[in-house]
Amino acid sequence: MPSVVKWSHYALLAGFSAVLPVAAYAQTEVEAEAEPEAATTVTDERVVLEADIVYENSADNTIIAEGNVEALHQGRVLRADRLIYDRTTERARASGNVIITEADGSQQFAEEVDVGPDLTDGYAIGYSARLPGDATVAAKSAIRRSDGINALEHVVYTACPLCEEDTTPTWSIRARRAVLDEESQMISYRDAVIEIGGVPVFYLPYLSHPDPNSERRSGLLMPNAGLSSTLGAFYKQPYYWAVSDHSDITISPMVMQNVNPLLGVDFRKRFYSGAVKFETSFTHEADFDSDGETFGEETFRGHLYGNGLFAISPEWKWGFGVETQTDDLYDRRYDISGQGDKRGLYSNQPRRLLSQVFVTGQGDSYYTDAALLNFQGLRGEDDAARLPLVSPLAYADKYWDLGAYGFASVTASTAILTREVGADSHRASLGGDWNTMKILPGGFTFEPFAELRGDYYMLDEDVSGKDSVARAVGNTGAKLAYPMVRPGTNVDLMLEPAVMAAWGFSNVNDPAIPVEDSLLYEFDESSLFEANGFGNFDLYEGDGKVSAGLTARALWKNGTEVSTTVGRRWRSRADPAFDVASNLDGKSSDWLASASLKMGKKLELSSRVRLDEKDLSLSRFDMRAATSFDWFRAVGQYYKIDERISPAGTSDEGIFLRGEIQFTDRYSVVFGQLRDISRNVNTRQEIGIAYTDDCSRFELLYNRSELRDRTLGPTESFQVRFSLLSLGNFGSDSFE
Repeated sequence: MPSVVKWSHYALLAGFSAVLPVAAYAQTEVEAEAEPEAATTVTDERVVLEADIVYENSADNTIIAEGNVEALHQGRVLRADRLIYDRTTERARASGNVIITEADGSQQFAEEVDVGPDLTDGYAIGYSARLPGDATVAAKSAIRRSDGINALEHVVYTACPLCEEDTTPTWSIRARRAVLDEESQMISYRDAVIEIGGVPVFYLPYLSHPDPNSERRSGLLMPNAGLSSTLGAFYKQPYYWAVSDHSDITISPMVMQNVNPLLGVDFRKRFYSGAVKFETSFTHEADFDSDGETFGEETFRGHLYGNGLFAISPEWKWGFGVETQTDDLYDRRYDISGQGDKRGLYSNQPRRLLSQVFVTGQGDSYYTDAALLNFQGLRGEDDAARLPLVSPLAYADKYWDLGAYGFASVTASTAILTREVGADSHRASLGGDWNTMKILPGGFTFEPFAELRGDYYMLDEDVSGKDSVARAVGNTGAKLAYPMVRPGTNVDLMLEPAVMAAWGFSNVNDPAIPVEDSLLYEFDESSLFEANGFGNFDLYEGDGKVSAGLTARALWKNGTEVSTTVGRRWRSRADPAFDVASNLDGKSSDWLASASLKMGKKLELSSRVRLDEKDLSLSRFDMRAATSFDWFRAVGQYYKIDERISPAGTSDEGIFLRGEIQFTDRYSVVFGQLRDISRNVNTRQEIGIAYTDDCSRFELLYNRSELRDRTLGPTESFQVRFSLLSLGNFGSDSFE
């Protein structure tokens, strides 16, 4: 929220309050001999006053202080050449190089300050102020009326620090008049001009917004305007409505050159036990392509994203998330953000909307959740009739600490999926597990474990070939590791070889069981020592298996850390239920490895790799890097998936990069790219120049997207976006 007029309230109240106590004390000192008791009653309000001369003028009943006048009251200091208090009118006037210094170090200046009794009215001539954060304000005059109206004439404000040799700030606001209404806590401007480098850029005949020191107030927010290859020229003007102390609505109408207007509405409300938030928009328009050419019939179109979370008790909560839109490409046509946000217990997939209602409970020895899920597909190949309705998906876990005998738990789960077209499945599961850890002679760690679970599936016989399937799954085994630690003067080293062996039930994956939760599951180094390589329910890894791995870690005293894990898995029997992408097909897995390097903000690297078990060729590689220096900061991610293990049957490779290089104290180059290397397409590309100083940031950017999705094709645009300290952001968000 812009805070351009914080100085108005600050000057006329805090500034004038430094004068009245001075005058009152001057009067008290003169009358102290005749009224000693009165002097005693105002002792706590006294002001330390110093001046070359202090005297009383009986002719006009005034008290006058002249020459290097300095008054100190409750941490506030007033300096002036002359101070006059009129006991008849009860007005005080300070003149000549008036300087008021607050306890926080901020200063106010004026040629003359005059205030009436009880601070109800007054004025300042040649007023200026230096506020916290190096903000500066100047006005030809400042007037305070008894009805709570504060007015400043010919006002200039900037949040940029000013130096004697450079009096032109990066930006400033110049207005003919600014008014603060203390009762409504609203500030209004007449003939306001925003200047950049002393050059007028924006003119607003009228501007009004809440006092930044006030509580939430209704008013216009910063507009957003631009030029789009799809929408044409557009203008968006949000209005913030503070409905109550616990709710608000932001209404954002947007007019566009090529298509009909759109209205956006955001609603937030807090309750005693929780809160809700909704984001929606709607319009009456036909479909249109990436050039803004409309086709088809006009109809109402829109979207709704929302979520809520409420406490039932200290241990139990319930909530909901809603995601829906009328058209698959609605969010891309109107550049609606937030499609990938998590709005509940479960996250959606890219271009798949998820609506959910859920409840969770967690105590010292249990956890449980249950949810109803509904999906909406936004991909071109999605068929709504084949997407499932999940009612419900539930999980419960109760565990016990058995002391010297380890830990035990019982779990229960259910998943009921129905479709208009395709296989329905109803699953119920009940199981238990046990594990413990022992320290063996020589420093070995020994961790035996056992798990057993029963699953029952009620199926659609016309699709699955069976009306039901019942099975028992389980594993038992142990993990043996030998952690070795070598402390050093400069670096501590840790090395841990480990091996896990387990035996489980065979032939547990009946072909009639529909695979719902393990379609894209991949065995990697995070589950290397798990008895069941699949963490979900529909597929289960039984039979005999052995995993071996080595973890190494080095920690330097300066905080630098390097770690890596390498391992592989062998199985007693190949299970045809596992495909090559799962990394559990055949009798042995590919080689798995992960590595990371942490050097604080200077550099963070993390990578994961999967190498073919036969020739060690690269099957999968993921790497992420982040770095931040005074002159350079960037984050990048690279991935490559070989066609041998790709679910799509084709290789997949891409890179994401975003950063900023500073080549002078003020100027830098910003860049960003999201590239699909395998398809030779730049999903998003951005490059530009940025200017940054103590009070502002300006960016000139070129954006291009080669993404094609049915009727939408490549787009490009130029953007100018900037943010001004204390006035908020204009345009898009800055670098993140």
